Amino acid sequence: MSTRSCQGTDSVIKPLDTIPEDKKVRVQRTQSGFDPFEKPASQVKRVHSENNACISAKSSSAGKESPKLRRHSSPSSPTSPKFGKADSYEKLEKLGEGSYATVYKGKSKVNGKLVALKVIRLQEEEGTPFTAIREASLLKGLKHSNIVLLHDIIHTKETLTLVFEYVHTDLCQYMDKHPGGLHPDNVKLFLFQLLRGLSYIHQRYILHRDLKPQNLLIGDTGELKLADFGLARAKSIPSHTYSNEVVTLWYRPPDVLLGSTDYSTCLDMWGVGCIFIEMIQGVAAFPGMKDIQDQLERIFLVLGTPSEDTWPGVNSLPHFKPGERPFTSISTTLRRKVWPFHTAFPG
Repeated sequence: MSTRSCQGTDSVIKPLDTIPEDKKVRVQRTQSGFDPFEKPASQVKRVHSENNACISAKSSSAGKESPKLRRHSSPSSPTSPKFGKADSYEKLEKLGEGSYATVYKGKSKVNGKLVALKVIRLQEEEGTPFTAIREASLLKGLKHSNIVLLHDIIHTKETLTLVFEYVHTDLCQYMDKHPGGLHPDNVKLFLFQLLRGLSYIHQRYILHRDLKPQNLLIGDTGELKLADFGLARAKSIPSHTYSNEVVTLWYRPPDVLLGSTDYSTCLDMWGVGCIFIEMIQGVAAFPGMKDIQDQLERIFLVLGTPSEDTWPGVNSLPHFKPGERPFTSISTTLRRKVWPFHTAFPG
């Protein structure tokens, strides 16, 4: 099993007082329908610090959401920086590079705020990548404290640049910095915000389809934001036309690994469970190292090989082969060796 290098564990800290009853998030009905978890993340009283200890949120930030940029231009000069223009942003440093895009840390010349510039290279014979079109079109309609904010879109002949709010790290980097598992209060904080962000997009019939720690941004006050909607999909009802080539292997559910294209929000929820385990123990739940078959075996080693009795309909999945290399659900003792965090959850 692949593990993160352990350099130490979190220091013991004093837990914060519990949140008063009148401050707890409650599910409310609004005029737009059933809309749970709409309390801004900045109102959650527990936030993380650089040493993974819980600290009190600054009073100045409580109850406030990140300010949204407004399109405007200075009336004093026609050459003043404007939104939608490439020269309105200054590149400061490269943050990462992928197969079709490069991400830079940048600064807006309009208002001086830090931004993240996702510069997508356009090729004349192929045009704009469909993932970029999908990400931009979906994010333009999503405004939530746990969804990364798309500020601006800049289109030139050579590139398409998506301008996002700047968030200084992601959950993967945060866990690497704090190996051996996160503090339980921070796990609760991050998990709550992840579920709230998913609730927001699922209510709008959108599936993220690529949940993993690298795509969960973490702000310096503990605010978590879902990012990278390149594989996201607006779900029409009914629909059986999805691809099974979604989600990074470690976080892909077994039905999709077995070829199913008939999935819904459960696709994202399996990823949430895997990320939850990884935050607790500091090790990926099912770190397949080879291929889909290896990934399935790692899942079946813990949960047992499914059958029609335990999973009705599994025999109809395209890649399921009944009777091939069956695994029985492992004992609690062995499970604790596979998943160290089980030592805290007996039975």
